[in-house]
Amino acid sequence: MLKFALANGLDTIDTAIAYGESEMRLGELGTQGFKLVTKLPALPDGCIDVGAWVKLQTVGSMSRLGVNSIYGMLLHKPDQLLGSNGVSLYESLQALKDGGQVQKVGVSIYSPNELDELKQKFHLDLVQAPFNLIDRRLHSTGWMRRLKDDGVEIHARSVFLQGLLLMAKSDIPNKFSKWDDLWRNWHNWLADFGESAVQACLDYPLSFCEIDRVVVGADSLSQLAQIVIAANAKPIGNLPDLCCEDEYLINPTHW
Repeated sequence: MLKFALANGLDTIDTAIAYGESEMRLGELGTQGFKLVTKLPALPDGCIDVGAWVKLQTVGSMSRLGVNSIYGMLLHKPDQLLGSNGVSLYESLQALKDGGQVQKVGVSIYSPNELDELKQKFHLDLVQAPFNLIDRRLHSTGWMRRLKDDGVEIHARSVFLQGLLLMAKSDIPNKFSKWDDLWRNWHNWLADFGESAVQACLDYPLSFCEIDRVVVGADSLSQLAQIVIAANAKPIGNLPDLCCEDEYLINPTHW
Protein backbone atom coordinates (compact mmCIF):
# COMPACT_ATOMS: atom_id res chain seq x y z
CA MET A 1 0.00 0.00 0.00
CA LEU A 2 2.83 2.41 0.82
CA LYS A 3 4.59 1.65 -2.46
CA PHE A 4 1.34 2.11 -4.37
CA ALA A 5 0.68 5.40 -2.57
CA LEU A 6 4.09 6.82 -3.47
CA ALA A 7 3.79 5.65 -7.07
CA ASN A 8 0.45 7.45 -7.36
CA GLY A 9 1.37 10.81 -5.88
CA LEU A 10 0.27 10.33 -2.27
CA ASP A 11 3.06 11.93 -0.27
CA THR A 12 1.68 12.36 3.26
CA ILE A 13 0.86 9.88 6.03
CA ASP A 14 -1.43 10.85 8.90
CA THR A 15 -1.05 8.93 12.15
CA ALA A 16 -1.05 9.53 15.90
CA ILE A 17 0.62 8.33 19.07
CA ALA A 18 -2.80 7.11 20.23
CA TYR A 19 -3.41 4.98 17.11
CA GLY A 20 -2.30 1.69 18.66
CA GLU A 21 0.89 0.39 17.05
CA SER A 22 0.56 2.43 13.85
CA GLU A 23 3.74 4.47 14.35
CA MET A 24 5.80 1.38 15.09
CA ARG A 25 4.37 -0.50 12.09
CA LEU A 26 5.10 2.42 9.79
CA GLY A 27 8.64 2.61 11.15
CA GLU A 28 9.15 -1.09 10.46
CA LEU A 29 7.92 -0.73 6.88
CA GLY A 30 9.81 2.49 6.20
CA THR A 31 8.32 5.86 5.31
CA GLN A 32 10.99 7.34 3.06
CA GLY A 33 9.44 9.79 0.61
CA PHE A 34 6.46 10.61 2.85
CA LYS A 35 5.67 13.66 4.94
CA LEU A 36 4.63 12.38 8.37
CA VAL A 37 1.90 14.01 10.43
CA THR A 38 1.29 12.67 13.92
CA LYS A 39 -0.57 13.88 16.99
CA LEU A 40 0.16 14.33 20.67
CA PRO A 41 -2.27 12.71 23.11
CA ALA A 42 -3.94 14.78 25.80
CA LEU A 43 -1.56 16.36 28.29
CA PRO A 44 -1.85 14.30 31.51
CA ASP A 45 -3.55 15.95 34.49
CA GLY A 46 -1.05 17.32 36.94
CA CYS A 47 1.83 17.35 34.46
CA ILE A 48 4.60 19.32 36.17
CA ASP A 49 7.05 19.79 33.28
CA VAL A 50 5.09 20.32 30.06
CA GLY A 51 8.19 20.87 27.95
CA ALA A 52 9.78 17.61 29.07
CA TRP A 53 6.53 15.71 28.41
CA VAL A 54 6.17 17.14 24.89
CA LYS A 55 9.80 16.38 24.11
CA LEU A 56 9.48 12.82 25.45
CA GLN A 57 6.36 12.16 23.36
CA THR A 58 7.99 13.57 20.23
CA VAL A 59 11.23 11.64 20.66
CA GLY A 60 9.15 8.51 21.16
CA SER A 61 7.21 9.17 17.95
CA MET A 62 10.36 9.75 15.92
CA SER A 63 11.94 6.61 17.36
CA ARG A 64 8.92 4.45 16.50
CA LEU A 65 8.63 5.99 13.04
CA GLY A 66 12.36 5.62 12.43
CA VAL A 67 12.90 9.27 11.47
CA ASN A 68 14.86 12.26 12.72
CA SER A 69 12.12 14.80 12.10
CA ILE A 70 8.37 15.00 11.60
CA TYR A 71 6.52 17.19 9.10
CA GLY A 72 3.54 17.98 11.31
CA MET A 73 2.79 17.62 15.01
CA LEU A 74 -0.85 18.23 15.92
CA LEU A 75 -2.72 18.38 19.20
CA HIS A 76 -5.52 15.83 19.55
CA LYS A 77 -7.00 18.01 22.31
CA PRO A 78 -6.53 21.59 21.06
CA ASP A 79 -8.74 22.97 23.87
CA GLN A 80 -5.79 22.31 26.20
CA LEU A 81 -4.11 25.32 24.62
CA LEU A 82 -6.77 27.42 26.34
CA GLY A 83 -6.15 25.84 29.74
CA SER A 84 -3.67 26.69 32.48
CA ASN A 85 -0.84 24.87 30.67
CA GLY A 86 -1.74 26.28 27.24
CA VAL A 87 1.12 28.74 26.88
CA SER A 88 3.68 26.17 28.04
CA LEU A 89 2.25 23.61 25.63
CA TYR A 90 2.40 26.05 22.71
CA GLU A 91 5.94 27.18 23.58
CA SER A 92 7.05 23.54 23.81
CA LEU A 93 5.68 22.88 20.32
CA GLN A 94 7.43 25.97 19.01
CA ALA A 95 10.66 24.73 20.57
CA LEU A 96 10.32 21.56 18.50
CA LYS A 97 10.12 23.72 15.38
CA ASP A 98 13.09 25.81 16.44
CA GLY A 99 15.08 22.63 17.06
CA GLY A 100 14.24 21.19 13.64
CA GLN A 101 12.43 18.11 14.98
CA VAL A 102 9.08 19.33 13.63
CA GLN A 103 8.35 21.45 10.58
CA LYS A 104 4.78 22.46 11.35
CA VAL A 105 2.63 22.49 14.47
CA GLY A 106 -1.12 22.70 14.67
CA VAL A 107 -4.38 21.18 15.82
CA SER A 108 -6.89 18.52 14.87
CA ILE A 109 -10.40 19.85 15.48
CA TYR A 110 -13.99 18.56 15.43
CA SER A 111 -15.61 21.92 14.80
CA PRO A 112 -14.40 25.19 13.22
CA ASN A 113 -15.84 26.97 16.27
CA GLU A 114 -12.82 25.69 18.18
CA LEU A 115 -10.71 28.06 16.12
CA ASP A 116 -12.52 31.20 17.29
CA GLU A 117 -10.47 31.56 20.46
CA LEU A 118 -7.44 29.50 19.44
CA LYS A 119 -6.56 31.71 16.48
CA GLN A 120 -6.82 34.84 18.63
CA LYS A 121 -4.04 33.60 20.89
CA PHE A 122 -1.83 31.30 18.82
CA HIS A 123 -0.35 31.03 15.36
CA LEU A 124 -1.02 27.65 13.79
CA ASP A 125 0.83 26.16 10.83
CA LEU A 126 -1.53 23.27 10.11
CA VAL A 127 -5.18 22.56 10.86
CA GLN A 128 -6.91 19.24 10.29
CA ALA A 129 -10.70 19.49 10.24
CA PRO A 130 -13.76 17.48 9.18
CA PHE A 131 -15.19 18.46 5.81
CA ASN A 132 -17.59 16.53 3.63
CA LEU A 133 -20.84 16.70 1.66
CA ILE A 134 -22.80 16.84 4.91
CA ASP A 135 -20.48 18.76 7.22
CA ARG A 136 -19.62 21.95 5.32
CA ARG A 137 -18.89 24.18 8.30
CA LEU A 138 -15.22 24.74 7.46
CA HIS A 139 -16.40 26.61 4.36
CA SER A 140 -19.74 28.02 5.52
CA THR A 141 -18.22 29.66 8.62
CA GLY A 142 -15.56 31.37 6.53
CA TRP A 143 -12.76 29.63 8.39
CA MET A 144 -11.42 27.89 5.30
CA ARG A 145 -10.69 31.21 3.62
CA ARG A 146 -9.45 32.83 6.82
CA LEU A 147 -7.00 30.01 7.47
CA LYS A 148 -5.68 30.09 3.93
CA ASP A 149 -5.30 33.88 4.03
CA ASP A 150 -3.24 33.38 7.18
CA GLY A 151 -0.94 30.87 5.46
CA VAL A 152 -2.27 27.86 7.36
CA GLU A 153 -2.05 24.44 5.72
CA ILE A 154 -5.46 22.73 5.70
CA HIS A 155 -6.05 18.98 5.82
CA ALA A 156 -9.67 17.84 5.35
CA ARG A 157 -10.65 14.61 7.05
CA SER A 158 -13.83 12.56 7.54
CA VAL A 159 -14.66 13.02 3.85
CA PHE A 160 -16.72 9.80 3.95
CA LEU A 161 -18.24 10.74 7.35
CA GLN A 162 -16.72 7.68 9.00
CA GLY A 163 -18.01 5.53 6.13
CA LEU A 164 -21.69 6.49 6.46
CA LEU A 165 -21.68 8.09 3.01
CA LEU A 166 -20.36 4.87 1.47
CA MET A 167 -22.89 2.51 3.04
CA ALA A 168 -25.88 1.07 1.27
CA LYS A 169 -29.00 2.75 2.65
CA SER A 170 -30.15 -0.54 4.20
CA ASP A 171 -26.85 -0.85 6.10
CA ILE A 172 -27.02 2.54 7.82
CA PRO A 173 -27.52 1.91 11.58
CA ASN A 174 -30.95 2.68 12.99
CA LYS A 175 -29.56 5.39 15.27
CA PHE A 176 -29.16 7.54 12.15
CA SER A 177 -32.80 7.13 11.09
CA LYS A 178 -33.54 10.67 12.27
CA TRP A 179 -31.87 11.84 9.08
CA ASP A 180 -33.69 9.45 6.71
CA ASP A 181 -34.58 12.30 4.35
CA LEU A 182 -30.90 13.12 3.94
CA TRP A 183 -29.94 9.49 3.22
CA ARG A 184 -32.85 9.20 0.79
CA ASN A 185 -31.72 12.28 -1.11
CA TRP A 186 -28.15 10.99 -1.24
CA HIS A 187 -28.98 7.51 -2.48
CA ASN A 188 -31.58 8.79 -4.94
CA TRP A 189 -28.96 11.10 -6.40
CA LEU A 190 -26.43 8.27 -6.70
CA ALA A 191 -29.02 6.07 -8.43
CA ASP A 192 -30.39 8.79 -10.72
CA PHE A 193 -26.98 9.85 -11.99
CA GLY A 194 -25.20 6.50 -11.71
CA GLU A 195 -22.29 8.06 -9.88
CA SER A 196 -19.74 6.56 -7.51
CA ALA A 197 -20.21 7.45 -3.84
CA VAL A 198 -16.42 7.37 -3.34
CA GLN A 199 -15.80 9.80 -6.17
CA ALA A 200 -18.60 12.17 -5.18
CA CYS A 201 -17.28 12.27 -1.60
CA LEU A 202 -13.76 13.02 -2.81
CA ASP A 203 -14.84 15.50 -5.48
CA TYR A 204 -16.36 17.83 -2.91
CA PRO A 205 -13.25 18.61 -0.79
CA LEU A 206 -10.94 18.35 -3.80
CA SER A 207 -12.91 21.12 -5.50
CA PHE A 208 -11.66 23.67 -2.96
CA CYS A 209 -8.27 25.15 -3.79
CA GLU A 210 -7.78 26.13 -0.15
CA ILE A 211 -7.54 22.50 0.94
CA ASP A 212 -3.98 21.18 0.76
CA ARG A 213 -4.59 17.52 1.64
CA VAL A 214 -7.59 15.21 1.90
CA VAL A 215 -7.12 12.54 4.56
CA VAL A 216 -8.45 9.10 3.63
CA GLY A 217 -8.23 5.66 5.16
CA ALA A 218 -8.02 2.29 3.44
CA ASP A 219 -7.98 -1.27 4.77
CA SER A 220 -6.48 -2.85 1.66
CA LEU A 221 -4.62 -2.17 -1.55
CA SER A 222 -7.85 -2.56 -3.55
CA GLN A 223 -9.58 0.10 -1.43
CA LEU A 224 -6.64 2.46 -1.83
CA ALA A 225 -6.62 1.88 -5.59
CA GLN A 226 -10.34 2.65 -5.74
CA ILE A 227 -9.75 5.91 -3.90
CA VAL A 228 -6.87 6.93 -6.18
CA ILE A 229 -8.88 6.14 -9.32
CA ALA A 230 -11.84 8.16 -8.00
CA ALA A 231 -9.66 11.11 -7.02
CA ASN A 232 -8.05 11.24 -10.47
CA ALA A 233 -11.30 10.86 -12.43
CA LYS A 234 -12.98 13.73 -14.23
CA PRO A 235 -14.94 15.73 -11.62
CA ILE A 236 -18.64 14.95 -11.49
CA GLY A 237 -20.00 18.45 -10.90
CA ASN A 238 -23.53 19.27 -9.68
CA LEU A 239 -23.07 17.42 -6.41
CA PRO A 240 -26.12 17.10 -4.14
CA ASP A 241 -26.72 19.56 -1.31
CA LEU A 242 -26.66 17.40 1.81
CA CYS A 243 -25.58 20.15 4.19
CA CYS A 244 -26.50 19.51 7.82
CA GLU A 245 -25.21 21.22 10.97
CA ASP A 246 -26.70 18.83 13.51
CA GLU A 247 -23.82 17.99 15.84
CA TYR A 248 -25.39 14.62 16.62
CA LEU A 249 -24.81 13.60 13.01
CA ILE A 250 -21.67 15.39 11.92
CA ASN A 251 -19.61 14.95 15.10
CA PRO A 252 -18.75 11.26 15.64
CA THR A 253 -18.00 11.88 19.32
CA HIS A 254 -21.80 11.98 19.79
CA TRP A 255 -22.30 8.57 18.21
